[in-house]
Amino acid sequence: MTATTNGKTEPAALASALPQGLSAAQAAAALIADGPNALPDAQTRGLLAITRETLTDPMFALLLAAGVLYLVLGDLQEGLILFALVLVVLGLTLYQEGKTERAIASLRDLTSPRALVWRDGTAQRIAGREVARGDLLVIAEGDRVPADAVLLRATDVQVDESLLTGEPVPMEKGVDQPLFSGTLLVRGQGLARVTATGGQSEIGRIGQALGNLSLDASPLKQQMQRLIKVLAGVALGASLFLLLAHGVLRGDWLAALLAAIALAMALLPQEFTVVLTVIPALGAWRLSRQNVLTRRIAAIETLGATSVLCVDKTGTLTENRMTVAELYATPPPAQPATQGRSPSNCAPGERLPINYASTTDLPECFHTLVEYSILASVTDPFDPMEKAFHRLGQRFLQDTEHLHRDWILVQTYGLTPELRAMSHVWRARLGDAHVVAAKGAPEAIVDLCHLDTLAQAHITQTANAMAAKGLRVLGVARARFEGQDWPAIEHDFDFEFIGLLGLADPLRAEIPQAVSEARSAGIRVVMITGDYPATALAIATQAGLEPGGHGLLTGDELTHLTDVELQQRMVSVRICARIAPAQKLRIVQALKASGEVVAMTGDGVNDAPALKAAHVGVAMGERGTDVAREAASIVLLDDNFASIVGAVRLGRRIFDNLRKSMCYILAVHVPLAGMALLPVLLGWPTVLYPLHIAFMELVIDPACSMVFENEPAESDVMQRPPRDVQQPLFGGLTLGLALLQGLGALAVVLLATVWGASQLTEGATRALAFAVLVCTNLALIFSNRSRAGSLWASLWVPNHTLWGVVAATLVLMALALYVPWLAALFLFEPLPLTWLAAAAGLGLASVLWFELLKTINGKLAS
Repeated sequence: MTATTNGKTEPAALASALPQGLSAAQAAAALIADGPNALPDAQTRGLLAITRETLTDPMFALLLAAGVLYLVLGDLQEGLILFALVLVVLGLTLYQEGKTERAIASLRDLTSPRALVWRDGTAQRIAGREVARGDLLVIAEGDRVPADAVLLRATDVQVDESLLTGEPVPMEKGVDQPLFSGTLLVRGQGLARVTATGGQSEIGRIGQALGNLSLDASPLKQQMQRLIKVLAGVALGASLFLLLAHGVLRGDWLAALLAAIALAMALLPQEFTVVLTVIPALGAWRLSRQNVLTRRIAAIETLGATSVLCVDKTGTLTENRMTVAELYATPPPAQPATQGRSPSNCAPGERLPINYASTTDLPECFHTLVEYSILASVTDPFDPMEKAFHRLGQRFLQDTEHLHRDWILVQTYGLTPELRAMSHVWRARLGDAHVVAAKGAPEAIVDLCHLDTLAQAHITQTANAMAAKGLRVLGVARARFEGQDWPAIEHDFDFEFIGLLGLADPLRAEIPQAVSEARSAGIRVVMITGDYPATALAIATQAGLEPGGHGLLTGDELTHLTDVELQQRMVSVRICARIAPAQKLRIVQALKASGEVVAMTGDGVNDAPALKAAHVGVAMGERGTDVAREAASIVLLDDNFASIVGAVRLGRRIFDNLRKSMCYILAVHVPLAGMALLPVLLGWPTVLYPLHIAFMELVIDPACSMVFENEPAESDVMQRPPRDVQQPLFGGLTLGLALLQGLGALAVVLLATVWGASQLTEGATRALAFAVLVCTNLALIFSNRSRAGSLWASLWVPNHTLWGVVAATLVLMALALYVPWLAALFLFEPLPLTWLAAAAGLGLASVLWFELLKTINGKLAS
């Protein structure tokens, strides 16, 4: 008799005589009391939360206040224009932030386990978040445990708890032993009662503990908040001054109020909010196309400033595809190595390279080594290393007596922090003695075998030689045991050392180029691994990390270093070997204490504190845990180091484009503010009214966001050292360049206004000043496209959005100048085409001034 659910067949032993499960009503009550079985996620935000955060931004408050003031004055058109701008920016923010939240939620849902439970007397397959405390779980090989539980029945149950322990070796589980949420059943089947769900589970408590580590605020966000407050204060002060000056000098307080509002619109930097929303959000979209999912938008600009990349070796630098590449078998006592080769052409005590393409036969003396490596592994492996042992056996031992599919596993000893080795005890079909197979780190196996000093030195030398080739080296041992009274620890078995296996995990082909690119960008790459130091050194050499004399730090050394000593060591370290997951946090903190901007990769639960402490936490998307993703600000969907370097390149491009856009915004607001203020103070007719400035905003908004966001990376973007995150976005020379550009544009517009006033009517003069203002605005866009290159060179760099904005601007300007009803709305009078050509000429002439300023700025900066 069997029970089948969703294509999975459960044994009759589990489908009959089950303990009582929950009823639907009991499960619903438990879910109400405890909440859904999901990890606590303080970072998840709905649309209402995002809207509330956006509208509380100081710039949005100023925009809304200005719009309300227009409505109070009865100018519905101007008020609606301002509110439309608010809605456009808010819509972009909601769309981009919402898309990011939905993407990470989808990734989380994909990795969330489903569960088979007994409710109301039937087996039901439900979503993992619907599992309730008290539920009866039916689990089988390949299932992920959806909640903490205790085993009621167990048949040969082995569980991979690497998400919690960081070790890939399965743990044997029996009746009354606990199972933990998120762990994987790699063998057997069982029945378990749920004891804790969601935040009350072991993995949930670790997630909650992350709250003790605060996230670093984005340096750019802090700088922009300060700048916006300063500019808002300037706008308020200047507007009040103009209101009083105009009212006192001319006695027309209503006109004074309109002039003050126009000046406030000219000075209010509402584009900053647009830029800080659109450019990073579109950058996040671009990153997603490179297999990098942005968890928090603010991390993008920090990523571009990264000075140290801490990366895992396995799966990030390598392919995580293990293959046995070399064997070493010790000579048996009856046949020492000094007696030469055996009749089977085998030389025990020598190393044998394995090439699956050319190696056809495996010498007899290596058969036992392969046999016991398989016996020390699970029957149906999931770990790449154990899969490699099975493939080797199927390739070379298929028709020999060394494969034991009929043997029964009766006892296991798991990997522990004290002993990095595991053992399996088997009962053979013939004979009374049990066979014990052990595998693990060479030093651990040597310790189990209690070898003398000379033998230990020889094996260590051999292991180092194999590891120097970049191989992951494991030792194998065997023992025999009579009876059923199993020893409490593995050391009580009389183990005999068999040999070593070297596994190759190929370096990803693109890694050397990515490492070279990171080095040219001034970024130090630190490889972190739990592997043998010699293996780590070999892989680092292949990757081009160049560790040097003091570039290696082991976990044992780290344990004995104080925080200050570790900080000093990490200045030169390139490789961290034999590192436990919990030690990553100390590495991050030491690097941060030295002033580095740190990006850290990780996948396990124990990696989460380090991911959150780093400036940029990078979680693995393929093999990472939910807790790691929640702690990280970026999720690497393909687990590839080259994608991280690509993300750094894009982060630098985004910051460059932000700076270009901000420089343009400051520069373009100078002539706007000047032409709103100076004509009033000089007694001239008013040149700019609110509608003129609103028109300019229609040009400025897409220019500062879409045009500059679409600019490709500068040619030297990955040849510069990382920028100082504490350096202001508009500090010193950058601010000076923007102001001088703006003053130059203002001078050109004032010159045109004086010239036009001497020969044209008031309306035509206003039209001329407006046309020149539009042309100088376009000139500012072109000049600020490149950080250091000339405008003429940048003309050949493709940017379709730029030409679209330029064309739309010129068409709209022509309509405003020459369509009668629009010209009347703008208070324009017909402008002769010769004067329009002169306006275009003045705009082109202003480019020479902008380019001269940029050249001088570049020389001063260098």
